[in-house]
Amino acid sequence: MRTYRTLALSAALAFAALAAGCGGGGATSTTQTEVTTVSQGQQLMDLKKALDSGAISQQEYDRLREKVIQGK
Repeated sequence: MRTYRTLALSAALAFAALAAGCGGGGATSTTQTEVTTVSQGQQLMDLKKALDSGAISQQEYDRLREKVIQGK
């Protein structure tokens, strides 16, 4: 569960940082992105932990599980 929340928070922060950079800034602005690779199996285990702990609902679990399985 903690890993799932950490990944979700990291993704949200990365999106916010990228969106903030869209305002311009000219040649002096830089953008740094970090890519973390997590196996499909680990993602599924993290989702199951989140479901079991009550962090996500069954509907959210089913939707996110399908995304992981489809590779999206």
